[in-house]
Amino acid sequence: MSQTPPGREQNLASSIENAMQDPALCRSLLDRLEKALDAVPNHTMRFMEVCGTHTVSLFQSGLRSLLPAGVVHLSGPGCPVCVTHDSEVAAFLEMARMDRVCIATFGDLIRVPGPNGESLKHAMADGALVKIVYSPLDALTIAAEHPDWTVVFIGIGFETTAPTVAGTLVAARQRGLVNFCVLSLHKLVPPALKVLLADRDAAIDAFLLPGHVCMVTGLEPFEFLSSEWKVPACVGGFTPADMALALCHLAEDLRDGAPRVSNAYPRAVPRQGNPMAMSLMQQVFEPCDALWRGLGVIPDSGLRLRGEYAEQDAMVRLGVSLRETKSIPGCRCGDVLKGRIAPNSCPLFGRVCTPMDPVGPCMVSTEGSCAAYYKYAI
Repeated sequence: MSQTPPGREQNLASSIENAMQDPALCRSLLDRLEKALDAVPNHTMRFMEVCGTHTVSLFQSGLRSLLPAGVVHLSGPGCPVCVTHDSEVAAFLEMARMDRVCIATFGDLIRVPGPNGESLKHAMADGALVKIVYSPLDALTIAAEHPDWTVVFIGIGFETTAPTVAGTLVAARQRGLVNFCVLSLHKLVPPALKVLLADRDAAIDAFLLPGHVCMVTGLEPFEFLSSEWKVPACVGGFTPADMALALCHLAEDLRDGAPRVSNAYPRAVPRQGNPMAMSLMQQVFEPCDALWRGLGVIPDSGLRLRGEYAEQDAMVRLGVSLRETKSIPGCRCGDVLKGRIAPNSCPLFGRVCTPMDPVGPCMVSTEGSCAAYYKYAI
């Protein structure tokens, strides 16, 4: 059987991505969306996306400004940095202050303020060992080079990043790096959607499902949206046409009164997801209750290390626990993440809270709703 050379595969993928940004194609999809919306009760559709990449793409591409008047975009808890709870921030700040403990983290997390306005950036200025990494495997390198340090990788993100962190923990064992551990703050998307649907103030009609997450999980974990809640959901890609096509599916499901979980991104998301990645994640992690900014404690929405990996659990290793903390005064990131308010409804937005001097995490992260709104909508 002949195989397509890697170069041709890359060229084909690039051609598809370019085609999905074609203005004429996008215009035809927007016309299709408007036509479907005309037959939807009240001619409105309040859809929520739960992916930071979708947040930015909707704004950056200009698609959000071209949506029919009845289509209301709600940005949900899809930014990993944004949903990290104040208590979790306080926990890794406590670790950073410990002797010979090195915090390894992605760059966005450096600037997330804790309950007292302190961040890892401030801790670095006070002499804490904090290293910015681009992959969990970079943290392994740090651990290998500094055997006298306890290297803590902060594991944030959803089902997308958890398998990579799981693989890194397995690699650490294989290499005998006993000074490497993980603070697992990973979150699972489906349980959060149940909480959002139970919030009557959010009034969500449909979900644009996260393409990256579904590449790992597949569609099955989201089937409850249509079967139990009678809410349509569609997996979408990240080009303008990808997102517009997903919105067409949602509007047509509402029009027909036939909610389903559909896939408008089949070139990247197989229905069964990535069984190997899921298996690796389940080998290392198990579900647990987790804290979400704005949503509180959600049962079985987090991932903790299984008992056999307890020695690599940073909270166990360092004797740190999540404590009750005060919220950031005046910050309404929690309401933004629940879709209750638009970012510019927060009294701090654009006044004392800007990307250069953020008060809340939704303005810190490049995938945050407030940062995207500030950059593209004002």
